[in-house]
Amino acid sequence: MNRMEMMDAQRKKRIVVGISGASGVWMGWRLLEILRARPDVETHLVLTDGAEANFRQETETTAEAVRELADVTYDADDLGAAIASGTFLTAGMIVVPCSMKTLAGIVTGYSENLLLRAADVTLKEARPLVLVPRETPLSRIHLRNLLTASEAGCTIVPPMLSFYGGQETLAAQVDQVLGKALRFFGIDYEGLAVWQGHGEK
Repeated sequence: MNRMEMMDAQRKKRIVVGISGASGVWMGWRLLEILRARPDVETHLVLTDGAEANFRQETETTAEAVRELADVTYDADDLGAAIASGTFLTAGMIVVPCSMKTLAGIVTGYSENLLLRAADVTLKEARPLVLVPRETPLSRIHLRNLLTASEAGCTIVPPMLSFYGGQETLAAQVDQVLGKALRFFGIDYEGLAVWQGHGEK
């Protein structure tokens, strides 16, 4: 890497993207697509085995096609990867979707794979960690884990339906959720409908 390339890399915002094995993996794919269009962002992707299985089950997109959207990809079993260390500087991490198993691993510090280790590192380095949990209904165990995650410093952005911005399609609903999540990394996304108030009466 030459000097100009090094300076360019330092200016970019590194965001770790974790896609776990919850329903809704297409949201992770869409996030990568959004961030790929931004020259100021560098994405570091880790997919769990469950996520790969869900891409086969829920979409016509392959895990390999998803990896091609990221700047850097990692094997979920590679606990020696760059994102497993706090000395590797990032702007934070987002897990989308976040399964209840992954949530449980994060709140207990059980870093059995690279996604969980990267999340653990993000918390210990006091960087933003945004979770987009997918499960319904939520059990008391899930709710306790979400509370624990919030208390530990995570931001919880559940993929709730939104209506005030005129989102009439699934794609628009997903973009609204991702737009909200990206704000925690200082990124304004044009697909986010921002409430402007009721206006003059």
